Amino acid sequence: MSLKDISKQYGIWLLPFLIILLAPVFFNSGFAFSVMGQMGVAIIFTVAYNMLLGQGGMLSFGHAIYFGLAGYSTIHIMNNMLKEDAFYFPVSLLPILGGLVGLLFGIIIGYVSTRRAGTTFAMISLGFGEMVTALTLILIAFFNGEEGIQGDRMIGPEPFGIDYGSDIQVFYLIGIWCLVAIIGMYAITKTPFGRMSNAVRDNPERTQFVGFNTQRVRWMAFALSSFFAGIAGSLHALNFEHVGFETVGAAQSGFVLFMAFIGGSGYFLGPILGAMIITFLTASLGEVSEAWFLYLGIFFIMMVLFAPGGLAGIVMIHEPIWKVDYRLLKHLAKSYSAGIGATLLTAIGATGMIELVYFTSHHVSGETTFSLFWVTVDITSVLPWLTFILISGGGGYLCMKTYPLMAKALNEVMEDIKNRMAV
Repeated sequence: MSLKDISKQYGIWLLPFLIILLAPVFFNSGFAFSVMGQMGVAIIFTVAYNMLLGQGGMLSFGHAIYFGLAGYSTIHIMNNMLKEDAFYFPVSLLPILGGLVGLLFGIIIGYVSTRRAGTTFAMISLGFGEMVTALTLILIAFFNGEEGIQGDRMIGPEPFGIDYGSDIQVFYLIGIWCLVAIIGMYAITKTPFGRMSNAVRDNPERTQFVGFNTQRVRWMAFALSSFFAGIAGSLHALNFEHVGFETVGAAQSGFVLFMAFIGGSGYFLGPILGAMIITFLTASLGEVSEAWFLYLGIFFIMMVLFAPGGLAGIVMIHEPIWKVDYRLLKHLAKSYSAGIGATLLTAIGATGMIELVYFTSHHVSGETTFSLFWVTVDITSVLPWLTFILISGGGGYLCMKTYPLMAKALNEVMEDIKNRMAV
């Protein structure tokens, strides 16, 4: 293999390596390190989950089990190493143990779960998720109930004087493991097993007819996904030095489903994109609005209705354009700008209405004014209500007019590309 072929095949991984290496130079606040660390964990967990949803066609409502149990195990291992004469295991390698914990439970639970597919599999996964969540409140000796358990990652000497006492050291730990895990999961998709997993997803009857055991393929995919979910759970425990019952709950499983679907489960980069966006929105919107979870739900519904391929699907629709002639993108600029502007206008109006309703429903101190879009708004006045109704209504009307123009422009460009390739 020539140097050119090697750079073409593996050079793509240089970009995420540089991003991880240089990110602390540009984002060095405590909030930035916290968000970037959470992004790294979410990326591993979401890509691992997509090994089931996107690659294997298995919708799971309980995949947080392996994430959370690995986190609990990591904390217990750290706490045990604090005891006198205890065996020391490098903190940097604890995610391997977390992954093995996820793998163990993935093998056991996956053997039962993957004996069925489709809706039945989803319900079984939900049942196991609820069962483990209940156990966290029953087995107090291990899970410590609602309080969870705490640990200390600064428990021993590491190479080069690393003690994980600073945020930047923890970020690089998560970043390196994130890159390693992504490369590993991407490599799996290119193996014969990865292709077979896709075949079981697309046509299980035909796959079984040609001699493959579909249940065994699903079981192996489930176990591998649980392994990488365990790595993410271990890093989560190292990042926060605390693990609670919520890490194994349905909310955590639903959250990773949101990330995978919004990003685009049909593409390898989709879950990465979804994890980064949702993590950032969660961290930032939580400080701005108490109704941020409602916005997340609306965003998810809009994606399901109008972009089922996710954000990555929207991007990949335009792939033929930049492959053939990126200059054709200028033909889309006018209609796309109008459509995006109409969408933003609708979002502003809808956000204003939601915040007005939320403040009206929840204010108990007798206050009637609050800050919205850097403007003081009085809920007793008709003007702000009428303004946001008109903005959202006008934006919705413009969306109805501009979206067909966007589709028409895209179809014209695609037809042009088709004609060029036919010549």
